[in-house]
Amino acid sequence: MTLTPEQGGVSSLARQIKLSGRAYPLFEVATLVMQKPDRYTVGFKVIKRRDEATKKDVAVQPLFVCNLDDTLWLSEAAASEHALKAHFDTFYQTQKMPCDPPKGVWTLVAQCGMTGELLGPPNFHGYQEKLRKLHADRFSRMNFDMYKSRVKIVKDEAIVKQWTESVSFRFEYTALNVPEPKVLQSMDEVRAHFAEVHQPSIIKQVDAFTPKADAKLPAALQTLLRVSLDKEKRFPIRIATALSNTFASMGLQFFKRDKTVVHVAVARPHYLDIENSVVSETTKKIIEHINTNVGTNRKRLVETLAPSPAPAEAPADAAAAPGTAPAPTPLTAEQQSVLNDLHWLIHQGHVIEFASGMLETAKKPAPRPTPTPKAPKKGDKQPAAPEGASAEAASEAVAATDVAASLAQEAPQAADQAAEAEAQPEPVTPAAEAAPENPPQAG
Repeated sequence: MTLTPEQGGVSSLARQIKLSGRAYPLFEVATLVMQKPDRYTVGFKVIKRRDEATKKDVAVQPLFVCNLDDTLWLSEAAASEHALKAHFDTFYQTQKMPCDPPKGVWTLVAQCGMTGELLGPPNFHGYQEKLRKLHADRFSRMNFDMYKSRVKIVKDEAIVKQWTESVSFRFEYTALNVPEPKVLQSMDEVRAHFAEVHQPSIIKQVDAFTPKADAKLPAALQTLLRVSLDKEKRFPIRIATALSNTFASMGLQFFKRDKTVVHVAVARPHYLDIENSVVSETTKKIIEHINTNVGTNRKRLVETLAPSPAPAEAPADAAAAPGTAPAPTPLTAEQQSVLNDLHWLIHQGHVIEFASGMLETAKKPAPRPTPTPKAPKKGDKQPAAPEGASAEAASEAVAATDVAASLAQEAPQAADQAAEAEAQPEPVTPAAEAAPENPPQAG
């Protein structure tokens, strides 16, 4: 069984994440998707195994679809029986024809103890066939002997007469939607005609199918659906995987907070060294405020760095009407500058704004540990230098030192980038990093 989030809802979520810039826990988003059936679609897919006899892949449990109403079935016979029963009038016209009543004197009839349907006298020629058919159609899960023990023998003359009248006519079935109309005398002939003429074009075997949300499913598929949905609601791994693939294709990034909780955001955390980077004073103040005020949010940040001016007293004739909300105070130039720099920091990954509104800066990558040389094992012989080569070896050692020193002058930036990449939170899905924008320059 497959679970896929509704594409329109996923696109809306992606736009919201891009516009807000906030980082959302991926599994919490998946849990929200699983709360309503209209937010995801359910599909079924067959599992195949290799048949060594035919050297072909065959379905372990095949699936069949009735094209008339897009219902799913586990066997061709069940799909055909459903199509014939649900759409009988489309293919056949029923006519009730009188016939001779059964000969003999009947004083009792058998009656189903659960449905009340009359089965006829036990010694009537069609009794056993009707008994088994009713059991197969309505009570197949019950043992036949147990069902048979529920059958009652009724000696009421009115009920006996009711059964006699019910068998004093027969049905004829005229085939429709065929080049030449054909009259069929029994339901067995109808089933044979339907299987030969209509079934090949109506019933199709499929490898995968997504039924309608309110479609009726066979009991086995209903059980599979219920168990799978209950499991997914407890731990939505399938929906989370589908969301991550779709979000990644839309340019969103993934990271693990504290190496445990996967988040989706517009950028992965990227440390900003404000001491050695050319950034504006506002950007430095934002970083310093977030680092020194754990759990701060956007509102407290703006009010701290660019406090709002004291509200001026409104004239008496300009007082707001009772029950109306006061007009929002417009942002000052300093507050807008703080928000602009914060927007840049968030979209570059230098600052993370979580779904709760809490702000956090990207952590400084830990320095790469220096590898310790392995001690030589006992018994290992060191290669001896050939005689007369000491001066040449010394010269090569000096040359190697000079080369290493020159490379070390060019490599610090690359080494720092590699160390930073290794220390940053592990991305969940590979996605291309967007080119960084130009940071706000100092005034």
